[in-house]
Amino acid sequence: MRKDVIKGYVDQYGSEPEVVAYAPGRLEILGNHTDYNEGVVLSCAVDLGTSFAASVVDGVTCVVKDLRDGSERSFDIDSLTALTKGDWANYIKGTIIEMQGRGITIPAFNAVILSSIPMSAGMSSSAALEISTAYGLGKLAGVELPWVEWAKIGQACENNCVGARTGLLDQFSSIKGAENQLVYSDFRSLAVENIPLPAGTALVVANSMVKHDLTTEYNDRRDSCEDAAAVLARLIPGVKTLRDVSMEQLDTYKDQMDIISYRRAKHVVGEDERVWAGIKRLEAGDVAGFGKLMFESQDSSRINFENSCPELDQLVAIGKSLPGALGARLSGGGFGGISVHLVEEDQAERYARRLAAAYLNLTGKDPQTMICVAGEGARIL
Repeated sequence: MRKDVIKGYVDQYGSEPEVVAYAPGRLEILGNHTDYNEGVVLSCAVDLGTSFAASVVDGVTCVVKDLRDGSERSFDIDSLTALTKGDWANYIKGTIIEMQGRGITIPAFNAVILSSIPMSAGMSSSAALEISTAYGLGKLAGVELPWVEWAKIGQACENNCVGARTGLLDQFSSIKGAENQLVYSDFRSLAVENIPLPAGTALVVANSMVKHDLTTEYNDRRDSCEDAAAVLARLIPGVKTLRDVSMEQLDTYKDQMDIISYRRAKHVVGEDERVWAGIKRLEAGDVAGFGKLMFESQDSSRINFENSCPELDQLVAIGKSLPGALGARLSGGGFGGISVHLVEEDQAERYARRLAAAYLNLTGKDPQTMICVAGEGARIL
């Protein structure tokens, strides 16, 4: 990809770029919609990502070309207030706005982007674009920031410029990924730890081919979680977010809150508990037990959080019936996108083929399946 993005830049602008930055997409392995509830997540960066190549130019006009589809955007670096809803350039403009808001002077630039992440699939192509842009422009501006601050810039772009009230999971995963390692993130302390993936396993990803727009559904789910936390905070001393609540406490005060808020909270509280249980099972070498938690997570997404869809349910059900299956669930915000499957490594290719064939037969949709590797985090190439 480094060679391709440099060639694309040379073809577009006639010289080599001053900087090439790269940020990977991510898979959420366990811990769904917990980040904005100050909970915990197990995720990983993947070996698919977005490259951003750029150079400083005179004047105030920036030009960015997407090498994947040939589309191009130009804008004034000093006038970024008018964002067009649904435009991919919002992620770049929003990143610039958030950097400028922190006192960073961004020069005008020419850039190209190139991504290998499926779009609108739940592998966080948006965070990969934000972080690669931030790293690249930070280099051009001569600025270095703590990694958490780069993550917050990406999150603020999503929250303030795109309109999705997301947490920090995607940016943390993209920045702190490590080869063959999971990323354990605690979104209260902002502590991150890498945990080895179980030996002899592989991650199979299946794209349901149902595209998702998270903005409305995501924000609705967040509102319900915050409503439940507010009720519990009035009833239980010390409660600030759903992170502070046990399942027993939640069930005790079930009748004090709206049934929808209760079900959303039940999913989030359960996910935190599954992450902590999952770490213990990985440490004990209980891969089958970890996979069982993934299946339980999917059930909760389907029943309690209602962020699955029939196609994702079918992918997980098919996977569960195949040789080599260890665990499977939706990955990311949901409402479409991808499922992630933990499988025995020597069965992975056959598993992926059979999963795709059965899904096509059931739905008429030809899914994109791939075997993903947990990879390194964002960096300047």
